[in-house]
Amino acid sequence: MKAQPQPLQPGDFYYTPEGYMVFTEQYHRRRGTCCGSGCRHCPWRKKKPDGRP
Repeated sequence: MKAQPQPLQPGDFYYTPEGYMVFTEQYHRRRGTCCGSGCRHCPWRKKKPDGRP
């Protein structure tokens, strides 16, 4: 089952200095699943053995 996009709420994203929109962990948790795109704030992304994302 594919996760459905969620309506944006305050705190769901921010813009980088380059103008890219970045979703926060808050948005990803509400969405409910990982999309597999390697998102910066994905709460399901596996960490490397040394503890780095």
